[in-house]
Amino acid sequence: MEIEQIAKRGREAARILAAASGTARAKALNAMADCLISCKDELYEANRQDLEAGRAAGLSEAFQKRLAVTDKIFDYMVKRLREAAALPDPVGRVLEGRTMPSGLQVSRVAVPIGVVAIIYEARPNVTTDAAAVALKSGNAVILKGGSESIRSNRVLVAAMRKAIVAAGLPEDTVQFIDSTDHAVVNELLKQDRYIDVVIPRGGKGLIKAVSENTRIPVLKHYDGICHQYVAADADIDMAVAVVVNSKTERVEVCNALETLLVDEKIAVAFLPKVRDAFAAKGVEIRGCEKTRKILPEVVAATEDDWDTEYLAPIISIRVVDGLDEAVAHIAAHGSGHTDGIITNNLQESQAFVARVDSASVLVNASTRLSGGGDYGMGAVVGISTDKLHARGPVGPNELCSYKWVAIGNGHLR
Repeated sequence: MEIEQIAKRGREAARILAAASGTARAKALNAMADCLISCKDELYEANRQDLEAGRAAGLSEAFQKRLAVTDKIFDYMVKRLREAAALPDPVGRVLEGRTMPSGLQVSRVAVPIGVVAIIYEARPNVTTDAAAVALKSGNAVILKGGSESIRSNRVLVAAMRKAIVAAGLPEDTVQFIDSTDHAVVNELLKQDRYIDVVIPRGGKGLIKAVSENTRIPVLKHYDGICHQYVAADADIDMAVAVVVNSKTERVEVCNALETLLVDEKIAVAFLPKVRDAFAAKGVEIRGCEKTRKILPEVVAATEDDWDTEYLAPIISIRVVDGLDEAVAHIAAHGSGHTDGIITNNLQESQAFVARVDSASVLVNASTRLSGGGDYGMGAVVGISTDKLHARGPVGPNELCSYKWVAIGNGHLR
């Protein structure tokens, strides 16, 4: 497989996309959703084969959950394509503008980044999300999914490329590296002449390997060690509901709750209720010494637990002495992804928001809301814990750069 030629075709497609209208790109996205529906049975069969091969290869249950295309996931994929189509066009936005005293008109205008390479594991919905975000923002995308989902991805990419051509845009707007050879990733990472940004989605090992082996800028997040802090004045019933949703709505995703911090003033009243709620969901609790004095039956937490992204039905709980200790714990053990507070005290919530340095900080809301869709961003291609260029959910706006445009009338310096 000639990776350089794939990257070069991506650059050629990106040049055409940069000049395409927002209407044309939205038309292509809706056509992609229609084609996805038409190939549903084919996709389900391909996914069944992927899952069967994954089980035979000994993939973990959590990994298989990420790989599976259920009816819920399929509907989500179609919905995200249509949502992306309906979003305001991010390309051509005037981010700022002014007329100088000389009469020179200066503006900063949003433009596509160019060619985006996305390297990811397991989830077939990343294939459609990535294509949606890239196309909406006028970028060409090169997809390298994991070998475990290759059959599902073949079906998805073929359907989307067919729709893109039918809408009058370049077929190579979306390209797929149809190979299970790990060497192709290293070759892809050498294409800094044609590829503008790489987005790895997967485990820490994948992200570290990509970051260390390319000169192309990388948008990344290493871990999703997400926290909720239940303050002394929290409404207990609301806190239980928010915490349980944060952890169990989907345990295998990066914005699922991993560590629960509980103010010692509310711990005796709160912990038995949250224990019962977690027990009903099959969640194992690992607690600090103070937690185990209230819940002696739970497993003792080790220091490693505070730094673990379980991606499984396990949660660590620590009882803390107020906001300062909660914030200090998050600073020491958090990953800068998503952290929240449950409180009825405005000053307490404002202090938490100001002091916790994470891409998303939530007040009285589930950590599962930080994926981007619930922020009104439509499809997203991942969540960045970087601080340059994008932070938090990466949607169409975040896959835009900008150019300065100056209009004069014979102006000279």
